[in-house]
Amino acid sequence: MNIIVSGALAYDRIMNFPGYFSDHILPDKIHALNVCFQVDGMKEKFGGTAGNIAYALHLLGERPIISATIGHDYQRYFAWLDQNGISTSHIKIIDGEFTAGAYITTDLADNQITGFNPGAMKYSSELDFNLLNPRETIVIVAPGNFEDMANYPRTCKERGIDYIFDPGQSLPMWDAEELVRVIEGCRILIVNDYELNLIISKTGLKKKDLLGLAGSVITTRGALGSQVSTPDSEIGISPIRARKVEDPTGAGDSYRGGLISGLIRGMDIEHCARMGSVCASFAVECYGTQEYRFTTDEFNERLNG
Repeated sequence: MNIIVSGALAYDRIMNFPGYFSDHILPDKIHALNVCFQVDGMKEKFGGTAGNIAYALHLLGERPIISATIGHDYQRYFAWLDQNGISTSHIKIIDGEFTAGAYITTDLADNQITGFNPGAMKYSSELDFNLLNPRETIVIVAPGNFEDMANYPRTCKERGIDYIFDPGQSLPMWDAEELVRVIEGCRILIVNDYELNLIISKTGLKKKDLLGLAGSVITTRGALGSQVSTPDSEIGISPIRARKVEDPTGAGDSYRGGLISGLIRGMDIEHCARMGSVCASFAVECYGTQEYRFTTDEFNERLNG
């Protein structure tokens, strides 16, 4: 089975400021802000929706294909993907751009200031659908290049390819008509509870209307677990307890990896969602989105526990 993961590849540059932003920002001078925060170092992590989802699928023994763009500084990311046995054959290198990058600075009160450079993500990955057998392919359209997010669902429907639509942080960019168009016909619409409410607000549709467009709707709810909604049922999926919560960033992408692995194994949607929860429980135990690992036995112990 071809698992196509369409989304972003990014470097996350994480910095800690050993103080409080509020001590250096004068409220009455906010209109003329000019500050510098000296950080105590920087850590670079591999990230982006496509990389994170593919990494989770790899841990589960799958062979995902990433469809994304990356900049001229691709070498470290490609080496990481090669080290983990994840194909780079469908990743398009954009020579004149840096790889998408998030620059995140956190102070002692956990306040964050983030700068994001889309870089290579501004360009389409130009996935060649002619290479894909519709009966043996599933695509997840995750946040990344907006052109791909708008066009790939259309192509999937034209060719009879199952796809999962995961709008995530791209939602503010969509108008109502286009958003309805990409949701209509997807196998699964997957969102968090805030994103679901934003879709409802944007489109004027109710959840039952969305279930008339998508095969099912999965709503992730962080520490509260997730909700699987189909035209016939509402199924609550309890969260899987992690040994510790180090960093929730990327847990949603891990969930998607576990979910997709279950789907291609022919599991029912409830079991697939539980696999997603298990995968997410490992992800939150590590700082960074592609830092966790587990064995088959460790995964099954939580899944069956």
